[in-house]
Amino acid sequence: MNTNIENYVKILQNDGTMLYPTDTIWGLGCDVKSKKGIAKILEIKRIANARSMIVLVDSVERLENCVEYIPPIIYDLIVATDKPLTIVYPKAKGVLKNIAAEDGSVGIRVAKHEFCQNIIRALDSPIVSTSANYTGEPSPTGLQTVNPEVVKQVDLVVDEKYDEHFGETKASRIIKIDTNGMFQVLRD
Repeated sequence: MNTNIENYVKILQNDGTMLYPTDTIWGLGCDVKSKKGIAKILEIKRIANARSMIVLVDSVERLENCVEYIPPIIYDLIVATDKPLTIVYPKAKGVLKNIAAEDGSVGIRVAKHEFCQNIIRALDSPIVSTSANYTGEPSPTGLQTVNPEVVKQVDLVVDEKYDEHFGETKASRIIKIDTNGMFQVLRD
């Protein structure tokens, strides 16, 4: 395993937070099971609610451990999508209650970014993801566009060499699916 990844995982296993590239924009993250890590991200972002965070997984198999039900059409959407896709599922499981919305739903993306996949596999846990900016600021498309005050507050800044984009650098498409398999586009 890559030494950097091993070091990053050690930090995350100790409730650390990271500033890292995703398949969309630069994000703030931690182990999805870390109450302290999530609290620190909320403090950094100056928000009170973790419900604005999504969960990144490395595979459909790990996704199946995070939600009660996945309608069959979702498997096709995940494979066929031409851009990063976050799906809001109706019933979360295996994630901290403060990440799930009040109705029990949770936003999850199967990351196609190699760094994200590698860190999740090495950690053996999904990671939390939220944009690395303050409310009202533009979403950071690269490390140089992250507010320096945000950079100072994280435990780990991932090396820029892991930054690989898949076309446009903007937030993911978001759809919400219900228990009947019906969905609506929340953000395109």
